[in-house]
Amino acid sequence: MRSYETLASGVLLGLAAMGGAHAQTSAEPPDIYRWLEDVTAEPALAWVRERNAVAQKELEGRPQFAALHARLKTILNARERIPYVSKHGDFYYNFWRDPSHVRGVWRRTTLAQFQLSEPEWETVIDLDLLAREENENWVWSAVSCLQPKGERCLVSLSRGGGDAHVVREFDVATRSFVADGFVLPEAKGGASWIDHDSVFVASDFGPGSMTSSGYPRIVKEWKRGTPLVQARVLYEAGSGDLSASGYKDFTPGFERQFVERQITFYSSELFVREGAALVKVAKPDDANAFTVRDQLVIELRSPWSVGGKTYPQGALLAAGFKAFMQGEREFEVLFEPTPARSLDAVAVTRGALLLNELENVKNRIVELRQVDGKWQRRMVAAPAFGALGVAALDAASSDQYFLTVTGFLTPTTMYLARAGSDVRQAVKSLPSFFDAKGYTVTQFESTSKDGTRIPYFVVKGRNTKLNGKNPTVLYGYGGFEVSMKPFYSGVTGAAWLRQGGVYVLANIRGGGEFGPRWHQAALKEKRQRAYDDFISVAQDLIRRRLTSPRHLGIMGGSNGGLLVGAVMTQRPDLFNAVVCQVPLLDMRRYNRLLAGASWMGEYGDPDQASEWEVIARYSPYHNVFKDKHYPRVLFTTSTRDDRVHPGHARKMAALMQEQGHDVLYWENMEGGHAGAANNDQQARMWALTYTFLLNQLK
Repeated sequence: MRSYETLASGVLLGLAAMGGAHAQTSAEPPDIYRWLEDVTAEPALAWVRERNAVAQKELEGRPQFAALHARLKTILNARERIPYVSKHGDFYYNFWRDPSHVRGVWRRTTLAQFQLSEPEWETVIDLDLLAREENENWVWSAVSCLQPKGERCLVSLSRGGGDAHVVREFDVATRSFVADGFVLPEAKGGASWIDHDSVFVASDFGPGSMTSSGYPRIVKEWKRGTPLVQARVLYEAGSGDLSASGYKDFTPGFERQFVERQITFYSSELFVREGAALVKVAKPDDANAFTVRDQLVIELRSPWSVGGKTYPQGALLAAGFKAFMQGEREFEVLFEPTPARSLDAVAVTRGALLLNELENVKNRIVELRQVDGKWQRRMVAAPAFGALGVAALDAASSDQYFLTVTGFLTPTTMYLARAGSDVRQAVKSLPSFFDAKGYTVTQFESTSKDGTRIPYFVVKGRNTKLNGKNPTVLYGYGGFEVSMKPFYSGVTGAAWLRQGGVYVLANIRGGGEFGPRWHQAALKEKRQRAYDDFISVAQDLIRRRLTSPRHLGIMGGSNGGLLVGAVMTQRPDLFNAVVCQVPLLDMRRYNRLLAGASWMGEYGDPDQASEWEVIARYSPYHNVFKDKHYPRVLFTTSTRDDRVHPGHARKMAALMQEQGHDVLYWENMEGGHAGAANNDQQARMWALTYTFLLNQLK
């Protein structure tokens, strides 16, 4: 329900955009591998094919690969996977891929059927069939249906898995796209419903309509039956902003329309539409706000002094929406953080708010209800292990919600629950893709360079000897407020734990595990703290003799790819393998490549000399040298990644290869920022990855 999540869902690991020209205030040295930034140019693709052939010949020729690949395909295509659903009208919809539906089917069932072990599904869109009929490389992106009946939907499809997508209106009853309906050409942006005959639209309307981050800056209202060029402009953000968008709260009796100006990744302005006017909601720019019926809920990233009181960073506040818009500033504190506790997520049912809290990286659920104008609090008796997730079935008309429970060694189980009760019914569960009885999970802490305690999880065999010889993978992210929590993965279990490996998940600063303060502690000029934290975990693993540099590898993707790239260049002596996935690496030019301009709130502006001075100290592409010895690296990326430019990985691999370092490079020709467009591509990607790690670290 938090407004920024719509944006963040498409940008969890970064945003997607084309950067323009920037005025420079710091010198930029020649880059002999700039030609590899031309994504689809034949010289660059020829280089990719050559490097792919080398990586595939070696890794697919290893004795582990074939069996591992087959096992991972079985896991990723298993029919027993949980079919996560969302409610549109009276039905529950799911997007599903398996060997018979490689691109996937959008299908639906009833809640009663969903609770059965073998539900009856009705296919609504067969993407494989559609792709064949239209001769397009369609990959499913998203869908938004008109409330409350869900009879018309806006379906987003991308070519090859990128973030740019087309939007097409779909009639569920006739199972067909509406010939004269709302259709948007391929672009970053999209449309959202106002009513049956009008939508908010924010897209590429031509020159000057996109921000420097490559997102729409203009929001329009588009009426059915009129050409897009005649859509009425409602709002224009600045070219230096991140994006602009519009959406509607469809809650019966509390319908409101909103326009949001996303200034940076962490700051925004919110406007409510009142007739022809847009009235600003006077929240702090760096706070998130959304409405729940008659209430305005605000989540603070910074302390806020207002109405004679100061509310702490990380707090969740509520006030009557009408009173707030009239100038009153009386809030009820729904959540107040502590040094160990933060707010992980919020879900809304018809009569309750469900707060998903994190305490020392462990979830707990708190239920809030308004009674006689006051919020009452109740702890939900949920499992105390692993990670918990909450998803409301229908925030407008139901108090039911899905509770998911998962852990490193506990297959994910989905329960059907109801606000106001601790009674719940297990409706779906993953099978055990590996026998977990022989493994344990332990949480430790390391001490970072500045004395901060950094928690991390270790998953290992019960009989693992502390002799420094255990092949160990250390995974981290450390950015964009993303929390690294326990998860169940058949891929990790089968490909790594079952092979005798140890898996470590680090909760370094830059993430959201302890709220905004944990994220902001590694922001911009403080970025090195995230790398120091990760290094401290590696050192602690070695100190405990769980592993040693010979047997220790690191892995991360996107911002996590930047993490492992930076740590590799700073402490190559600690590791023997690096898996660097869809990474940022050239931090001198990151703000000019695709989405980069939108991340300057995270890293800073390299075109400003004072900020580049800081960034230059850790930019991996600028800190790898011929006379140093680095652990062996596997770079993976995707040609179709239009979020983090594949040029980062290409150029780093080319530079390290030219310097004489031992590098493998593999680029999937589809897949977008996820690196793979379907289950079979994922199976191959992970089989290559774990084959590399098994041979490097054993």
